[in-house]
Amino acid sequence: MTSPTDRKTLVLTGASRGIGHATVKRFSAEGWRVITCSRHAFSDKCPWPSGPEDHIQVDLSDPENLGVAVAEIQKRLVDGGSRLHALVNNAGTSPKEPDGSRMNSLSTPMHAWRTVFQVNFFAPILLARGLFKELSAAKGAVVNVTSIAGIRVHPFAGTAYATSKAALASLTREMAADFGPHGIRVNAISPGEIDTAILSPGTEDMIGDIALRRLGLPQEVAETIFFLCSSQSSYVTGAEVHVNGGQHV
Repeated sequence: MTSPTDRKTLVLTGASRGIGHATVKRFSAEGWRVITCSRHAFSDKCPWPSGPEDHIQVDLSDPENLGVAVAEIQKRLVDGGSRLHALVNNAGTSPKEPDGSRMNSLSTPMHAWRTVFQVNFFAPILLARGLFKELSAAKGAVVNVTSIAGIRVHPFAGTAYATSKAALASLTREMAADFGPHGIRVNAISPGEIDTAILSPGTEDMIGDIALRRLGLPQEVAETIFFLCSSQSSYVTGAEVHVNGGQHV
């Protein structure tokens, strides 16, 4: 029987839907403890065990909340006798115009830029820095979730979202260089059009631009995240893996 100290632990932001849900299920199926962070309260509809005890409700758009989140994660690790083997920065925000269209570089208000970069860019590095000792002790892994929108103008994702994800890809390389000497691997995954409940209308029209001619599934993204957090990728760091069915080519 696995003891609490032997059981691996993941901290995951943005766990309330889509890729986050699939990631929790994938790691839970392998026996990992998953500490989830989301701006939403835990719901009894969530399909994984130990949710209420291992869920932290936190709004990452507020810089003041990051220190509180780190302290609470550290407390739960100590209380559970766990080490931190992986941090997955999946939380993201992409504001739209009132009619649902993308916010471009001319129309995006400054407050939206600040909120998007706070959630999509600053939160990942501040969480990783705050949990550095815990990750280092377990020779853990960090996975940042970027986006295909970070490498091309996207019909639905706005300018602030796209540039924040491009910045996160660059940050991943910097983190890999800085965290690597301490035994921490840092990689990114870049999803394309994934079939979730929050797809923008018209996404199906983009299938012709995807080499595999279909939308991706959340569990396919979760599989790649799990690979990058497992010993199977023990010599992989500083990479950005495109999970988009060949859309980027």
